Amino acid sequence: MPEGDTVWRQARDLRAVLEGKTLTSSDFRVPAHATVDFSGQRVTSVQSRGKHLLIFVGGHVIHSHLSMEGHWDIYPSPAGGRPARWRRPAFTARVVLQTELATAVGFSLGKLEVLPEALVGDAVGHLGPDLLGPDWDAEEALRRLLAEPGRTIGVALLDQRNLAGIGNIYRNELCFLGGVHPATAVRDVPELPRMIGLAKRLLEANKDRAARSTTGGPARGEAASWVYGLARKPCKRCGSLIRHDTLGDPAFPTHAPRDIYWCPHCQGA
Repeated sequence: MPEGDTVWRQARDLRAVLEGKTLTSSDFRVPAHATVDFSGQRVTSVQSRGKHLLIFVGGHVIHSHLSMEGHWDIYPSPAGGRPARWRRPAFTARVVLQTELATAVGFSLGKLEVLPEALVGDAVGHLGPDLLGPDWDAEEALRRLLAEPGRTIGVALLDQRNLAGIGNIYRNELCFLGGVHPATAVRDVPELPRMIGLAKRLLEANKDRAARSTTGGPARGEAASWVYGLARKPCKRCGSLIRHDTLGDPAFPTHAPRDIYWCPHCQGA
């Protein structure tokens, strides 16, 4: 599941093959941008911002969000021979960017838009401090979380306006490590600054890993998580059976509730 660390790696890999390079072709496979052509334009920068990815080219920004299933793949560009075979179905490709040496393909992107560079703030200006970005500011993240003290911590951590980069896996794991149920009000979280620090350390520890681990154990399967996806499994700390439910955000009733997992002994409720 893409979270801030995944997007950071995607930006790093795209930066290596696109930044400073001239596009030999571009193919946008979404109706709104089907006629956009950046052929002959130079990619000046590739950046991640929380769970958003920004490619600056030709005075514009290609803004993508991976959502649940999105991914950017990189292939060698054909040099007089057959193109590299894509690892994902061609009908899921939303954009293809090609240079002399590499082809970057965005598959199943939850969001894809092309904006004038001056309007990049419309895409990411609402985001809070980026846990993996140069603007990271723990005090500002704390201030934003405390601005709505009655909100549940599980909902507040997912709100990218507070701090950018936490998805559902990390919010469940952070609540476990913080010893609080996800439905606990922000005002009642005893060590909120510590949880923010943990969020930073977890994403930093995982940003270079191909597979995520929040336990320090093997980055595969059940050993990689404390509670996420482990309903009815014994807690690694106390042996109690991990519970599962969903938690919604009353401020956004149209948003589907998200899965929560917790240990009834280590986190209460």
